[in-house]
Amino acid sequence: MSESAFSDRIVQNLLDTDFYKLTMMQAVLHNYPNVDVEWEFRCRNGEDLRPYLNEIRQQIELLCELSMSNEQLAFLERITFMKPDFLRFLGLFRFNMRYVKASIEDGELCIRLHGPWLHVILFEVPLLAIVSEVRNRTRHSGILLSEAREQLYRKFDWLTANARPDELAELKVADFGTRRRFSYRVQEEVVRVLKKDFPGQFVGTSNVQLARQNDLKPLGTMAHEWIMAHQQLGPRLIDSQIAALDCWVREYRGLLGIALTDCINTDAFLTDFDLYFAKLFDGLRHDSGDPVIWAEKCITHYQRLGIDPMSKTLVFSDGLTLPKALEIFRALRGRINVSFGIGTNLTADIPGVEPMSIVLKMTACAGQPVAKISDEPGKTQCKDPNFVAYLRHVFKVPG
Repeated sequence: MSESAFSDRIVQNLLDTDFYKLTMMQAVLHNYPNVDVEWEFRCRNGEDLRPYLNEIRQQIELLCELSMSNEQLAFLERITFMKPDFLRFLGLFRFNMRYVKASIEDGELCIRLHGPWLHVILFEVPLLAIVSEVRNRTRHSGILLSEAREQLYRKFDWLTANARPDELAELKVADFGTRRRFSYRVQEEVVRVLKKDFPGQFVGTSNVQLARQNDLKPLGTMAHEWIMAHQQLGPRLIDSQIAALDCWVREYRGLLGIALTDCINTDAFLTDFDLYFAKLFDGLRHDSGDPVIWAEKCITHYQRLGIDPMSKTLVFSDGLTLPKALEIFRALRGRINVSFGIGTNLTADIPGVEPMSIVLKMTACAGQPVAKISDEPGKTQCKDPNFVAYLRHVFKVPG
């Protein structure tokens, strides 16, 4: 029987999100429960999304029906670092439409969030999944699940033909594809097939619902928003990354130890990532710029601090494909542990379909601007050019 790639509901439940949203949400509850934030949607490839506004609004309203079931809470309870007060809060949590506004501004789709960080933090992933799937339902309504499955098996065939058995035994890949997935059903099928037939090591998924459904480990620690927010929450701007890492360490006591390096840029991050943090954190995540150059910087940094790089892990998550992952793996094998989180190329790669390039990023915290500069010029995001200039000056990042 031919199965459609679409289901009635785009976002299945409150666990149909990336795990790092829950880990950050717990840290926000315990440290910044009253801080206000603003977020803004952006389509990076200039696609006209205006025709989808009404359906996007309807799907956002459906989010407000969702609540955490006892079974879902029981799943989270088994995760040792999820605290009882946070789980009680999640049991009461509901999405609230007062914090989200979707409209047409200056001839393009505009989605803004404004409200307490604790209450808007979970909007990001489902909103992006909604925009992606609403557009795909309209433009590619006839796509079948089998097309996504066959494409995935073609990738497995490529990997088996191009990687040696000893390489496959060590190649660790995870699904990081919730936000820009073609549809929920496609991601669900991709994770099922990866678990069953991936020729390397499939280590888990960032999607908490699919981890629960497939008896997998939900993966994720922190995102850019955690470090960006501290630009207005820390004591001084120059100390903002240190404040973010410090707060994380106090919250998780050595667990969830993969830190994101490119909020300002990697050089600025490594300046703050001293021996204390380098020993406490298990590794680092790459999300912009040349991955091998970045890895060499990280390895050199660990060696300078007298830390064996083979005791640490680098996680790669920037626009990856299996060929790209294999290339990075070969460049670094035996020098540092590596793992690969692949998103769009797993959950939105279907012949004839152009995947979306969409983001929803924090633009302000506590009423003041925040920015992400990153290691890639095109990824800089901030509404206030003066703040970006100030940030560059403080962290000595060339313009």
